[in-house]
Amino acid sequence: MNSAFGQARAWLGLCVLLAAGGLLAGALPSAVLDWQPGLAGEQPWRAWSAAFVHWSLLHLGANLAGCAVLGALGLSARLGTPWALAWFAAWPLTQWGLLLQQEELLHFGGLSGVLHAGVAVAVIALLQGPGRERHIGLAIAAGLITKLWLEQAWTGPALRQVPGWDIAVAPFSHFSGAVAGGACAMMAAWWTRVRTQ
Repeated sequence: MNSAFGQARAWLGLCVLLAAGGLLAGALPSAVLDWQPGLAGEQPWRAWSAAFVHWSLLHLGANLAGCAVLGALGLSARLGTPWALAWFAAWPLTQWGLLLQQEELLHFGGLSGVLHAGVAVAVIALLQGPGRERHIGLAIAAGLITKLWLEQAWTGPALRQVPGWDIAVAPFSHFSGAVAGGACAMMAAWWTRVRTQ
């Protein structure tokens, strides 16, 4: 257990950072932190801080649960520092991808896009492993791709009312996060291979 924790320390640290930021951000007005495409060039730090903004307790609770699940996955799969760095790099890229919907999505907040990035990173990491890990990675990839396909983020309005949620959901953030996470993870996989040659 200690070796697994040691290998996944950076990944777990990122999970804790995301969760803690989400909990603490409630003390500030959301307009100070949320993603606003009109301020992207002037206040680029919002690409990070927007992940901490939540529009309801249900929104926050669901994303905190997502942090816990990704933490457990990272610990189980022993996702090391290169994968944590890939996820960290995908964090702001997730919000920058929302510029593709800047006319409709004037404000955005929440961890869901960044969590989807983390799932994509974990998938690529697992696919680099031996048979059992590869099979788990393929199963998670199938689930992620199916979810993104069902959400159809590239069609329809940017914000959608989904049954069971007390906020409007922005599915494109999930798609943007998955793409950013996948791209950053591919770079991490390449870098890891280069270093071991």
